Amino acid sequence: MVPSSLIRRFFPKPLIRLLALILMATATAQAQAFKAQGKAKRPDFVPAGYDDYRNMMDQLGITKMRPGRDGRAQDSTDSAFVNRFKDSLPDLMTFTDSTKVKSPDQWPRRRAEIVENFDREIFGRVPKNAPKVTWDITKTVEAESGGIPIVTKTLVGTVQNSDFPQIKVSIQANFTIPRNAAGRLPIILQFGFGGGFGGSGGGANSWTQQALNQAWAYGTIVPNSIQGDNNGLREGVIGLTNNGQPRSPEDWGALRAWAWGVSQLIDYFEANPSSGVDPAKVCITGVSRYGKAALVATALETRIAAGFIASSGAGGAKLFRHDFGERLENVASRGEYHWMAGNFLKYGADEAKFGKKTVADLPVDQHQLIALCAPRPCFISYGIVPGDPNWVDAPGSFMATVLAGPAYRLLGKKDLGTPGKYLTDQMPPVSTQIGGELAWRQHDGGHTNIPNFPAFFEWAKQYISTPGLIRK
Repeated sequence: MVPSSLIRRFFPKPLIRLLALILMATATAQAQAFKAQGKAKRPDFVPAGYDDYRNMMDQLGITKMRPGRDGRAQDSTDSAFVNRFKDSLPDLMTFTDSTKVKSPDQWPRRRAEIVENFDREIFGRVPKNAPKVTWDITKTVEAESGGIPIVTKTLVGTVQNSDFPQIKVSIQANFTIPRNAAGRLPIILQFGFGGGFGGSGGGANSWTQQALNQAWAYGTIVPNSIQGDNNGLREGVIGLTNNGQPRSPEDWGALRAWAWGVSQLIDYFEANPSSGVDPAKVCITGVSRYGKAALVATALETRIAAGFIASSGAGGAKLFRHDFGERLENVASRGEYHWMAGNFLKYGADEAKFGKKTVADLPVDQHQLIALCAPRPCFISYGIVPGDPNWVDAPGSFMATVLAGPAYRLLGKKDLGTPGKYLTDQMPPVSTQIGGELAWRQHDGGHTNIPNFPAFFEWAKQYISTPGLIRK
């Protein structure tokens, strides 16, 4: 892939703008394809005319939702406007009984409080009856990449469905490992479609080749094979655990289900040393909605060694209370609500039996989700406008990353190293990485993680070792 700096040097600005529009149009087309999946033929156990969104509103007693922001609208950058919910921001280091977290031994209890709020109100609970997964290797291919002999294995995880055979879930994943590894290797897994969001690319500079050159394995897990990215919540693994019935308000949404899939893949690596993957060194990455899923997975699955969170926006690294870009109301809309727990809709309700709720009523915000990754390494990645649209709100995500810092410092790790005043701390220049175990870098490309892979691998080697390759 050609670096963005070279593109700007050798191509005229109109062409660059055209390329950015093409990338955004591609992302829009993908989003429309996701929505189209929701219009597929419903299974026999779902009644004709069933409206899942309306069903959840009825369960919650909501009669009217507020509309989200128009993506074509220009955002106000007035500080008083975008930060008007700041006084309701929950404090990371204050227990629900108003006492303060003062020592590392208190963090597990505070962490448990935060997890409970996210489980109940934001992403939903993984059910106690979550089914077992049986993994099978369906294909093995030997090849060579950049002079390194490799083995690629395609996996299918069959989800146990004896309680409700009408739903079949087969998790799709693959991983590639150098044949001449000196031991079990770390792996970078990407949420994607087999090649990853934006494509894995080819040649010496692809992210996959970079992984091999660093003596890492790489792989992909396909989220839609776990749970569709649509309103079919009576299908997929969510529908399976409910025997095809509607969700309750605390049930998991798609983001939590996709993260659960990563947990099942870690189980596979733990049970199969012959895979060559070190299960204690599994790292996860994703872009956009899959960046949200990567952060949810890193925060809530403590076996994940590190997260590489790219352009995740609302529901990811962005503060919901920073009123810029995508709003809570957008995520609670018909097009995106399936990512979240049903209870999340309450905070976008204009009229309901419980009255009106807004973002100020949220018991948590996304700085606390980032903090749940501590003390494990977490790399927050964004691009620049127009390729990475205003909607992802890089400034609001930087604020959240600053606010997550106290958890890292409490546990003896390094945060971004800024003064820690989220309203006034300045974002570093583009292509400048800051931080330690908690890191931030805004690359000069668009809605992708590809330009930040070199920085990720350079950063990760400080915290995640590899036995290397046997050179002949």
